[in-house]
Amino acid sequence: MSMSSPSTTTASDLDVLRARLAEGLAGRLPQHLQRLSWDADRLADHQRQRLRALLAHAVERSPFHARRLRGIDADRFEIADLEQVPVMTKAEMMASFDEVVTDRRLGLRVVEEHLARSAVEPSLLLGAYVCLVSGGCSGLRGVFVQTVGEYAEFVASINRRGMARMIAAGGPPPEGMLIALVAAASPVHSTGFGAAAAGPPVRVVSMPATLPLVELVGRLNALQPPALMGYATKLAQLAREQQAGRLRIAPASVTATAEVLSAEDRASIRAAFGVPVIDQFGATEGLVGHTEPDGSVLSFASDMCIVELVDADNEPVQPGAASAKALVTNLHNLTQPLIRYELTDRLIRHPDAPDHGHLRATAEGRADDTFRYGSVEVHPLAIRTVMVKTPPVREYEVRQTENGAEVAVVLDRELDRTALAAALEQSLRTAGVPGPRVTVRVVDHIPRHAQTGKAKRFISLPPR
Repeated sequence: MSMSSPSTTTASDLDVLRARLAEGLAGRLPQHLQRLSWDADRLADHQRQRLRALLAHAVERSPFHARRLRGIDADRFEIADLEQVPVMTKAEMMASFDEVVTDRRLGLRVVEEHLARSAVEPSLLLGAYVCLVSGGCSGLRGVFVQTVGEYAEFVASINRRGMARMIAAGGPPPEGMLIALVAAASPVHSTGFGAAAAGPPVRVVSMPATLPLVELVGRLNALQPPALMGYATKLAQLAREQQAGRLRIAPASVTATAEVLSAEDRASIRAAFGVPVIDQFGATEGLVGHTEPDGSVLSFASDMCIVELVDADNEPVQPGAASAKALVTNLHNLTQPLIRYELTDRLIRHPDAPDHGHLRATAEGRADDTFRYGSVEVHPLAIRTVMVKTPPVREYEVRQTENGAEVAVVLDRELDRTALAAALEQSLRTAGVPGPRVTVRVVDHIPRHAQTGKAKRFISLPPR
């Protein structure tokens, strides 16, 4: 097969993809279920073995990493030695993409051409590789490639806790665990590609978040999914439809993913569906975490990724302190090695659980959600605490301005916009912003990214 013209997708190709992914999941989930209870020593041993294999493969197959890792002894490398390895940013990865990947056929041009052809239906590049995009809503776009087997590892880490709960409740039906996923419309994004899991042990039915609300409600009513997963803001919208009686489903589990789950959204979702809400952290780069039902602390899959919580200077932060970012070393993707890869997620480490050694942390959102006014930093909580006390507001979007913010709101009923603006100004003033000015305008809807379906609630000014 030539590099310039990879094969196009046919129905049989999609069938092959689904069969291979189903087989990969079936073969991996039993081991993943066992890993949930691994203690810290067992996890550290696994991480050490996988890290050494990753480093050896990256040095041998990736010119980019061969330069970065020159002089290391992969056979004797310890987890603590990672601090000696340079940080890898998304900008560096994309600029050197052709040298990062370990298969020389996977040039960025070839991958991008494949992604352009795959906007509607999941497909494989060169009959072997899953190609995904991340970061299209804001910031720098990232492209990620992995084999079907490597992607099956990722999907297993996403679904294993749900499968464990289902097994404890009597086991999944023969046709597999059915999940309605309200997320990305396009399979070039991770939640959209998830619809390729179409057979036992896991069946995902894609419900694009960009669908008109009435159509989305109709599809869910027809499907009656036992498990519902989706963007937090979209689940909150569906909760209102359930409370109004237009949506009539009874899922046994509800999981919010890919967006920050606010306390107010969690409460409304739980009240509408009558079940505890699980919060899921999922990054296309491979990092996955879940809370317990109704919990707030995420347990991350430490068998899949090594995570370092660091400050702005890449120095470790103490447990209990918020990180500026997380440095992730993906242990299962050998196709595109991500070693100390920078994610701008603010995480706070919590003590280990008594029944497992996986990293536990709460997520405070992303660093780019923070508004900066000169030397003053304002956390989104300063705005959320006001918005949660404003019942007429159904959805909102906040755009930072030079000395305050512009707030767009979708309403259920009449709102005193002047009073809301004054309350927001007072909150910003309390946070240290001098002379803040806030404007509030009413809109019919909050725009969502055309492909991902995500809504970005806080939009900061671009850096100067």
